[in-house]
Amino acid sequence: MSHVWLPCGDYHQTYEEDQGWWQTTFIKTKMVLLLLVVFVGIPQFLDDYWISVGTMVGYTAMGALGVQLLIGYAGLITLGHAAFIAVGAYTSTLMVLQVPWPQFMIDWGLAYPVSILAAAVTAGIWSVLFGLPSAKVKGFYLILTTMAAQFITVDFILTQYVSQIGGRGQAFSLPPGTIKIGPWIIDTETEVYYTMAVLITLMVIVLANLLRSKAGRAWVAIRDNDIAAEALGINIVWYKLLAFFVAGAMAGVAGAFWVSNTAALSPEHFPWFWSLWLVGVILIGGVGSIHGAVFGSIFMVVVMELLQMAVIPLSIYYPKLLMDFAFIKDMAFGLAICAFLIYEPNGLAYRWWQIKNYFNLWPFSY
Repeated sequence: MSHVWLPCGDYHQTYEEDQGWWQTTFIKTKMVLLLLVVFVGIPQFLDDYWISVGTMVGYTAMGALGVQLLIGYAGLITLGHAAFIAVGAYTSTLMVLQVPWPQFMIDWGLAYPVSILAAAVTAGIWSVLFGLPSAKVKGFYLILTTMAAQFITVDFILTQYVSQIGGRGQAFSLPPGTIKIGPWIIDTETEVYYTMAVLITLMVIVLANLLRSKAGRAWVAIRDNDIAAEALGINIVWYKLLAFFVAGAMAGVAGAFWVSNTAALSPEHFPWFWSLWLVGVILIGGVGSIHGAVFGSIFMVVVMELLQMAVIPLSIYYPKLLMDFAFIKDMAFGLAICAFLIYEPNGLAYRWWQIKNYFNLWPFSY
């Protein structure tokens, strides 16, 4: 049976059809167009400034995916996710700069890809260590535990000890040509953007498939009612720690990617406010939705860039505005959170779902 539209007048006949990602020709066309826009349109038709904005959107989404998994799907509130991004970034940097790689690894550009995998594993394990209290506590107490991860990891271990390795002071310098994947040296805005686009695509594929698996169903059951989930035989401690590991691993990949986008790595790149920012991203985008992490990232990054573009002309008449832009940005962040919680509590992903349903159910969209 040829599938054209769903759900009006067309029905799945096999489990494979029911669980398919791209279930209709219409959806396949949309996804192909999306891939063309991401991998061809943006890098080919925008200047370096807007390409860098796109890169920042992707980096924010990469960080928000882990937060979305913990808060949106597993019901584990976290306010220290920037710590695990920092662990990934420093793991990747140390491996690239300090490990005496065999010459063929350097010639073939394998050091950085291997460091990304190592960053994912290291950040995942580090995340599990701070997820252990989730076996006994939840809610407000878990928030304090994850906040402790930020202060212990970034403010103490990374700042006072790891940053001092090699006698570099507070920052690790990344000379041009250091970050290399195969024969390609990642040293331009476009190349950094392509690296981000590939990594975020792979992360979305992995997370989406995990959520359709036994682990994903267990996470949702724990989120909805952990006591009932345990009564049904779900090992809630194991699945909570698995959620922390996966979220930490994704944060590690995000941190390893950030290494390619900066000339020098410093603990200042991972303040506690960045953890709070990522939570705001999923609140605005929509909790419990992969789309929410992406939409929230687009909204927050693009709106802040537009706000800065609006402030620059006004700074001619009010110079203090530009100097105080960091505070204006924080104020806009707070106002956006309040506005969405009041007027759009389900986030942008819910609005997108409604728009899709309107067209999918047409002409019976009422």
